[in-house]
Amino acid sequence: MRRTTIALLASLEALVAALIGFALAIVPLMLLWAVHFGLAVDAMVFVHGAAGVWLLGHGVNLTAQVDPVTASRTGLEGAGDPFAISIALLGIALLTFAAGLRIGRRSAAADHALTGAVAAMVVFALAGAGAVALVESPALHANPWWSVGLPAFVVGLGALVGAVGESAANPSTDVANAGFVRRTVAELPPALVDAAAVSVRVGAGAAFGVLAVAGALVALAITLDYATIAGLYQALDPGVDGGIALTMAQLALLPNVVVWAAAWLLGPGFALGSGTVVSSGATALGPVPGIPLLGALPEQSPALGALWLVVPVLLGFVGAWLIGTTRRRAAHGEGDRWWWPLAVAAGSALVAGTTLGLLARWSSGAVGPGRLVEVGPDGVAVGLVAAATVGVGALAGGYAALVRRREEAGSDVAVRDRWTATSDERSTRTVATRTVATRTVATRTAATATPATTPPAGPAAMPARDPEPARSAEPARRPAAARPVEPPRTPVPRADPARSDAPREAAPPATDPDAPWWRRDAPPTRDDGDAHDTEAFDTTR
Repeated sequence: MRRTTIALLASLEALVAALIGFALAIVPLMLLWAVHFGLAVDAMVFVHGAAGVWLLGHGVNLTAQVDPVTASRTGLEGAGDPFAISIALLGIALLTFAAGLRIGRRSAAADHALTGAVAAMVVFALAGAGAVALVESPALHANPWWSVGLPAFVVGLGALVGAVGESAANPSTDVANAGFVRRTVAELPPALVDAAAVSVRVGAGAAFGVLAVAGALVALAITLDYATIAGLYQALDPGVDGGIALTMAQLALLPNVVVWAAAWLLGPGFALGSGTVVSSGATALGPVPGIPLLGALPEQSPALGALWLVVPVLLGFVGAWLIGTTRRRAAHGEGDRWWWPLAVAAGSALVAGTTLGLLARWSSGAVGPGRLVEVGPDGVAVGLVAAATVGVGALAGGYAALVRRREEAGSDVAVRDRWTATSDERSTRTVATRTVATRTVATRTAATATPATTPPAGPAAMPARDPEPARSAEPARRPAAARPVEPPRTPVPRADPARSDAPREAAPPATDPDAPWWRRDAPPTRDDGDAHDTEAFDTTR
C-alpha cells in the first residue's frame, strides 16, 4: 500500500479506538444523569467527568475540588481542599494499547510501520487535547502537556510492540530491513544480541506468567467471595443506572487489581490507605472504600504465604530451561560458556523487574484526600523482589540446561565413536570377503584359460601302435569337446533419431509452477484474461 493510504487507515483506526474509550466513560455517566438525576443537573458536569476518566485511564493526574457539602459528607480530612487523583484506570489504557498493537502490526506488514505509528500518535494527541479542553471546570483540572503526551505515548508503545512482533515473525518488513536497524545490530557483538534476545524472552515470559497467576487468584477470590460482593451491591443500592456505572468503573479498575494481586504474590503487597498493607506475609486493614470488588480482599494472610515466592522462581527456571535445551547457543561459540547462564539470568531479572515494577507504579496512586492518598503497591519494592526471584530461577535453569547440553554432547560423542568403530569393523570384513571372492574368481578364470596340448600332425610323428596295447591303470583323458564356431555377426547400423523418418513419441508437456493448483498439470498457454483462471469452476462446459 501507499504511505498515504496507511496513514489514513491508521488514523481512522486510532480515532475509532479513542472514541470507544471515551464512550465507555461517558455512556454510563449520561445514563446516570438521565435516570437517576432526571435531567435536572447540568449535563456538562458529566461530560467533564467522562473526559477526566478518559485522561485518568492514560495516566494523566487530575486535580479535583468538591463543594463544602459533599466534602462534609465524605468525612475525610482535607476533603474541602483541592486534592489529586493520580491512580490510572488501566482498563482504558489496555484498550488503547491493544489498538496501537493492531495498528503497528498492520502498518509493519504493509512496510510503513513508522507512518502508521506516527499517524496513530497524532490522533491520540489531538484526542488528549480535546479531552483536556472538556475536563477544564471548577471541579476538575488537568495538565495540558501530560494530557497530550501520555495518550500518544500509550498508543505509540502499542504500535512499537506490534511492529517489532510483526518484524520478528516476518523479517521482510521495513522495520527489519531498515538501514539503521541493520547497521546497529551488525555493529553489536553477536553474543550480546543473542543474550539480549534470550533475556527478553525469559524475563517477559516470567513477568506475564506472574500476572497470569495473579489473574487466576483474582478470579478465584471473586468466585469464593461472590456473596460478599453481592451484599455490598445491595448495601449501596445504586439502582440499575448506578449499578451499570459502578460495574463499568470496576471493570476499568480490574487490571489494577490483577497487578495488586501480583504484588501480593511477590510479597510487598499493596495499600488501601495510609498505614494499611495487604500482602502474603501480613495484612493490616483499616476502613475500606465501599467498592463491591474490594469485598474479595483477604481478611488475613495465609500461614505459608512466603511459599508464593516459588512462583516467579519456578517461572524463571522453566523459561531458562526450555530455551536452553530446545535452542542451541553454539552458533557463535558462546552457548556453552560458563558465563552464558549468568548473563541471561541478569538480563532476565532486569526485564522482569522493570516490567512488574512499572506496572505496579502505574497501577498505584491517590484516589482522594486524607488517607486515600496512598493506594496500590510500591513499584520499587515490587520490581526488586521480581528481579531477585526471577533472576535466581533463571540462573538455576540456565546452568541446569548447560549441564544437560554437555551430557548430551558427551553421549553423542560416545555413540558416534561406537558407531565409527562398528562401521570400521564392518568395512574391514567386507573388504576381506571381497578379496577372497576376487582371488577365487581369478583362479577359476586362469584354470579355464589354459590351452590343451594337441599332438603334432604328420605320419612321422605318429607313434607305432602295438597290436594289443597294454591297459594303463589310469584311464585316458578324453579330449575336450570343441566349441562350435559361431559365424561372425554383421553389425546392424543404428537408426539416427535425428535423421529417422519413423514417428517418435511426443515429449510430456511442460508444467507451469506458477499456475494455480487446478491448472498446474496443464501446459502454459497465453493469457487470455480471467477465462482460464475460472475454467475449473465452469460447469456449463
